[in-house]
Amino acid sequence: MGTLYFILSLSILVVLHEFGHFIAARAFGTRVEKFYLFFDFLFPIPTLLNFALFKKKIGDTEYGIGWFPLGGYVKIAGMMDESMDEEAMKLPPKPDEYRSKKNWQKLIIMLGGIIMNILLGWVIYSQILFWTGDVYLPADGVKNGIVCDSLAIEAGFRNGDMILSHDGGQKFISFLLIPTQLLMDDVHTVEVRRNGEIKTITIPDDFVAKAVASSDHNMIDFHRPCIVGDFTKETVIKDKLKKGDVIIGLNDSVIHYFNDAPSVLAGLKGKEANITFLRGKDTMHATVTVPQSGLLGFGVATDMKSLKGYLDVTEINYSLLGSFRAGWTKAFRTMKYYLKQFKLIFSPKVKAYKKLGGFGTMASMYHNDMDLLGFLTLTAFVSLILAVANLLPIPMLDGGYVIMLLIEMIIRRPLNEKVVENIQKVGLVFILALMIFANGNDLYKWIMLKFFHAG
Repeated sequence: MGTLYFILSLSILVVLHEFGHFIAARAFGTRVEKFYLFFDFLFPIPTLLNFALFKKKIGDTEYGIGWFPLGGYVKIAGMMDESMDEEAMKLPPKPDEYRSKKNWQKLIIMLGGIIMNILLGWVIYSQILFWTGDVYLPADGVKNGIVCDSLAIEAGFRNGDMILSHDGGQKFISFLLIPTQLLMDDVHTVEVRRNGEIKTITIPDDFVAKAVASSDHNMIDFHRPCIVGDFTKETVIKDKLKKGDVIIGLNDSVIHYFNDAPSVLAGLKGKEANITFLRGKDTMHATVTVPQSGLLGFGVATDMKSLKGYLDVTEINYSLLGSFRAGWTKAFRTMKYYLKQFKLIFSPKVKAYKKLGGFGTMASMYHNDMDLLGFLTLTAFVSLILAVANLLPIPMLDGGYVIMLLIEMIIRRPLNEKVVENIQKVGLVFILALMIFANGNDLYKWIMLKFFHAG
């Protein structure tokens, strides 16, 4: 189901992205020869295995579903695209071709897909905020202080610290975004309250590189109550506990927080355990045999609404207009942080390229039991990162076309068509190499995890 959710989400995003190009092209009287979900050839070789699972011509445009499930495309007449149709480009330009349009019109056509992805992400975020509101944890909303991993401790944080601000009084956006801001926002100092005193922690110069290299993404966390979240495939409690139940005891051991459970369960492998838990206001019990793995088979609940009463969470409800403002703030922040990731990828000091993932990484974000809200939220997120990725100034991506158009506007004449073709070929090779590298990383991680149990 997770894979199907991923395919459905990506298909929606591809169709809407290409529709952005399509509608902009048609608005300026530009002929669109093809509109395809997936490729009807073996990408990137346009002459190999040319067939479609479905196709129908309506007017001047052939609509179809290709057999090669990697994105999709619109073939705009008079434009060098994924089909690499060099013969058509040798013919004189016709009035309804892309080559015959004004540069500002070409610019809108090329930005159409990106604009559509941004609008989709913005609208989804806005409507989710309008209907559900926003529940978040302020940086200083953790009552019992933070929980640190070894990296955070090495940087100077300590268990129990209360994080107040950074760089001389600037507030963090929320507690859950503290790790992201430490990596992306060039944070130099963090102010904390420790044992009643205000202390300033200076972030080490190599902190970002070490954080990126680490497989643990919860460098700074909080004491989470042991609230049952999603069940795993190996669960032994699904028939006895429900999502939202709060485990407070295992045999004679009191469970205050989720972090208390693993050490207790480690001593109960293969033995019966009496689980004491809260369901609403009722105290209940269940008996299970703890597997040799020492895991009961559930994840801790991460929904902020379930943590009200345990943490000083803040809840905001929005009007329709207010939701669009808040939705744009969230969408802009998502794009900003994703763009900053590329800076880390190409940094020789950070070497974030080692963590670059492909389709496997994207698919892993979609879970078998995700609900509609989770699906829409993730679709909005992926839509926004696709917008940013397509805006990069790389030939064959929309951003590459935009750069060439801007150059033509500055020099007031078209670039040499042969030069453009060669630039596009170089861009295609670069994109293919990047895709092979990213998906190769996914394959390597899968092999290491499957056969060598290395995270």
